Amino acid sequence: MLIEPPAPEDIRAARLAAGLTQTAAGELLHTALRTWQQWEAGDRKMHPAMWELFCIKSKETDHA
Repeated sequence: MLIEPPAPEDIRAARLAAGLTQTAAGELLHTALRTWQQWEAGDRKMHPAMWELFCIKSKETDHA
């Protein structure tokens, strides 16, 4: 079964819902700010495994 990459608007919405900046979201996944920006802009597709990891980690980490 092939899982599609998340849409750029879904990536941005999830980041905002988690209360994270692009920098903090990138750090959470150990990736560069520029990579995160490219995912949100739709210039680069986020791998579904990275999306799943972000969803898990953003819920487990206290960002307050």
